Amino acid sequence: MSRVAVIDPKTASGEAKTLLDAVQAGLGMVPNFIRVLANSPAALQAFLGLHGIAGAGLLDARTRERIALAVAEQNACQYCVSAHTAIGRKAGLDADEMLANRAGRSSDSKAAAALTFARALVAHTGQVTAAEVEAVRAAGHSDGEIIEIITHVAMNIFTNLLGKATQVEIDFPKVDLKTAA
Repeated sequence: MSRVAVIDPKTASGEAKTLLDAVQAGLGMVPNFIRVLANSPAALQAFLGLHGIAGAGLLDARTRERIALAVAEQNACQYCVSAHTAIGRKAGLDADEMLANRAGRSSDSKAAAALTFARALVAHTGQVTAAEVEAVRAAGHSDGEIIEIITHVAMNIFTNLLGKATQVEIDFPKVDLKTAA
């Protein structure tokens, strides 16, 4: 059970209602994670804005989901692993690839470099080495893509923190974590 209220879009009002209706229209559902964020329309609007901008960038949907899976597993957020497994499947990732992504690996060498860099960002709270930056660049990532990897890591750390702190109920097919919490 969630530690904070899970806002029902049917009974929401004001800006929260407007934002939740927009999510419903875009996704065909309103995940519990978004319902929890709706306790603060300002926080929900900020998240949706960053998520929208990040989704329109240079990184393809599969790479974005790979990063989300790697970061969620590293941070032991079962809600986010479950959600991004479902979203990753829709983005075209298969089960074996997503299991590898959760461990920071990929069958795609460019994606693997992005995941290695993403996991280093998390492990070292952003204090990556010049060699780590050069390795992701050498794998074919532009400076713009490197910035987007950092952005996606930061956004996913936020969602991991929210999911874990609120203990929001998982409303996607539940996926067990591979790492200890």
